[in-house]
This record gives sequence, structure tokens and C-alpha cells, in this order.
Amino acid sequence: MKDLGPALDSLLAPVLERGPLAPVTGSGLVIGILDHGAQQIYAYGAAQEDSIFEIGSVTKTFTGLALAQMIVQKKVALDEPVRELLPPGIVAQPAATEITLLDLVTQRSGLPRLPENLARNPAVNPTNPYANYGADQLYAYLRKRGLKRPAGAKFEYSNLGFGLLGHALALRAGTSYEEMIRREILAPLGLEDTAVALSAAQRARLLPGHDAENKTVPAWDFQDALAGCGALRSSAGDLLKYLQANLHPERLAAGETEPNSSLATMPAAFALDHAERGDAQGPYKIAFAWMYVPQSQGYWHNGGTGGYTSEGLFNRKKDLAIVVLHNRQDIDPKRAKPQFSSQILQNVILLVNGREPMPLQ
Repeated sequence: MKDLGPALDSLLAPVLERGPLAPVTGSGLVIGILDHGAQQIYAYGAAQEDSIFEIGSVTKTFTGLALAQMIVQKKVALDEPVRELLPPGIVAQPAATEITLLDLVTQRSGLPRLPENLARNPAVNPTNPYANYGADQLYAYLRKRGLKRPAGAKFEYSNLGFGLLGHALALRAGTSYEEMIRREILAPLGLEDTAVALSAAQRARLLPGHDAENKTVPAWDFQDALAGCGALRSSAGDLLKYLQANLHPERLAAGETEPNSSLATMPAAFALDHAERGDAQGPYKIAFAWMYVPQSQGYWHNGGTGGYTSEGLFNRKKDLAIVVLHNRQDIDPKRAKPQFSSQILQNVILLVNGREPMPLQ
């Protein structure tokens, strides 16, 4: 693979001097590329190659893969109502169609983006909105709302839905969300820098998050109730390992002697995880959390918290994976221009394909 460093240096020079990566911002960017097995990682601004970031909703792809693992291991069924994974008596069985694990992982549950007792709670700290939302609050919401799936429910992005999915899977596994993800995904793949709770050494590599005005903001904390929607932190190197596994799941179980181990079930789990399940937004279809574009055969998901944005993409046809991590919440509220991290991702795609990059806005 051609060294993209000089081209990226040239592309980013203006924003390193006076834009979102200027020294006064404290902002850092890490770009990871895996092209036919050749890896490149580039760090800019305040970041180092091994810096750790909150990855926000990219967490959902881990939750989706955990579901696939547990299906292959026959611990849950795809059409199983999520109510059956919750403690008895939390939610009454609805008379109509109820929400299944498939509905949750494909964003077709009919659940809102956030539960009402979080979204409309004046006591919620906007700089750390999920910190005090635990199982008691989730169950109170579910008792009031129920788990009926609206007739004709279509794709509707829901952090609540994925939080509920992660929580329910952890209950079935008899452990915490983080331990379930560690057992089913992180440990088998050797992902040592991906976690909900970081070690002291990892916290030293977590870049401080910044809001859109470059003010330093606290990290976000999640209880198990909604952790599945966005609680993970990671590095570019770890995410490239994860995407490499998505690119070549057939290589994972070679030499594995325990047929029911988490590593042995991964190839079948990835096949389930990647299967197209219906329409999402625009050109996208949806798999297990991943957005899929049939024309390019690429899979994509992004993420954002109060102080971070992330992008992850892989394309098995092109044997290509890309990660973009930025310690700034850079969504343009006026939608006047694409997110900075999205612009970076699109330019990396152009450069990998031998095309000229577009100037950053």
C-alpha cells in the first residue's frame, strides 16, 4: 500500500494551523488504514498513534456481534422477545406483536431514540447524560411504555433500543455488559485497549474530549442499562484489529480445538452479523447495527459523545478498513457542512483509490 502520510499531511496542514486541529484547541485526530493487510496509523494535533477515544455508537456494532455470538452458541434466538431476557414481572406480555432481539439490532423496534425519563428529565447532567441512568430507571420506563412493537415499524435509530439489547444480553449471560463483550469479542480477538472502564495506564492515554466550541468536557459514563448503545472506548490499533476480523472471519478459528469457544463460533457469528436485514436511511441497508451499501459492498458506522466523534468502515470486496477518531464533538448544528471526521473518512477513501482529495471545509 502506498504511504498516504504525505498526502494526509498536505490535506491537514491548513486545519493544523488554524482549524479544528490547531494547537489552541487541544484537539487530536488519529487515522487508521488497513489495505490488503498492510496497516498505517497517522496521528495529528494532540493525539498519539495509541491515544484512546470514546467511540460512542460504534459500540453498537460490538453489541450486534455479541448477539450473533450468543445466537450461534444457542444462548438466545433471533426472534426471541426481549421481554423474556428481562427479570420476571418487569414488563407484562403485550397482546400484540412484541419487540424481539432482531427488531432491536436492526433498529426496527419502534422505541424512541432515548427513554422519556432520560430525555425529558431536567435533573440529567447534559455533560454526562447517561451516568445516573440504571436498571431501575430503564425498568420504570418499560413498565410505562411496554414492549409492544408498533405495526409497520420501520428503521428508526434508537440508543434506547441498543442499550436495552446490550442489557438483556448481559442478563442472559449472567454478567455485566462489559464482561460479556470482553468474553465474547475482546478477549478472543486480542483487543486490549477496548473497554468501558479503563485501567490507570489507559486513562493516561485517553485524550480529553472537547465540545464544538473546543471547551474541554467530561468523559461520558454508562451504567449497564444503556451501555450497549455507546459505552466503549478504544484506540485506532484495536479498532483495526476488530475490522480485520470483520474482513476475514474465516481466519479466526484456525487451530481452535474447543468447538464451543467464543473464538470458534466467531466465523459463523460474523456471517450472521453481516447479513443484510432491510432498508435503513438513504442508500443504506442494515445488518446487525452496521450500515451496508450494496453498490459498494461496504459496511459503516459512526459514533459521537459529548467530546468525541468516530468513524469505522470496512469493505470485504476491497479488503479495506478505515478508522477515524477525533476528540471533538464536531456535529454542525446547522448542517451547513459534513462532520469533520466524515470529511476525513471520505478523503481517505479517495486517497486509497488513487484520487485527489477534497479540501476540508
